[in-house]
Amino acid sequence: MKKPEPINEEIALKNNVYIESDTDLKGIITHVNDYFAEISGYTKEELIGKAHSIVRHPDMPKVLFKILWERLNNDQNFIAAIKNLAKDGRYYWVFTDFEPIENAQGEKIGYKAARKKISKHVTDVLDPIYKKLTEVEKEGGMEASEKYLNAFLKEYGEDITVDNLLENIHKLY
Repeated sequence: MKKPEPINEEIALKNNVYIESDTDLKGIITHVNDYFAEISGYTKEELIGKAHSIVRHPDMPKVLFKILWERLNNDQNFIAAIKNLAKDGRYYWVFTDFEPIENAQGEKIGYKAARKKISKHVTDVLDPIYKKLTEVEKEGGMEASEKYLNAFLKEYGEDITVDNLLENIHKLY
């Protein structure tokens, strides 16, 4: 399935309604709720069995997903603001939280993600940072992007890390 060309039109999300999905350990979608299908513009059948990156917007820096997978593989949570791409090319911003899914024997078999609307204030701060990281990645690769991100955060204080970026967003402007 070919990804749509992004258009500069944001999809308005409902307050307090969650976009939910489950994936296997490799990020292949195994379940989505009705709201995920509605907002993304894909049917449940089009989503299930596909890599979750089907909704990844090209403005999203790959380094954030590298960090996400490192944390999940080390049994750590990752909370992030993510810009997603709908089937029609529009975009939507979400606050995403992950948790592991375990089988009856307590073995991790996948991940559950719950997403909700995020404030415009946060997206206005993060959008230019994400675009810069994407630009750095195109020029110098993932390593350059990660180095830039760490230097950027350090510039605003030792207490701001990727892990607590959203909690400290007010310090970035």
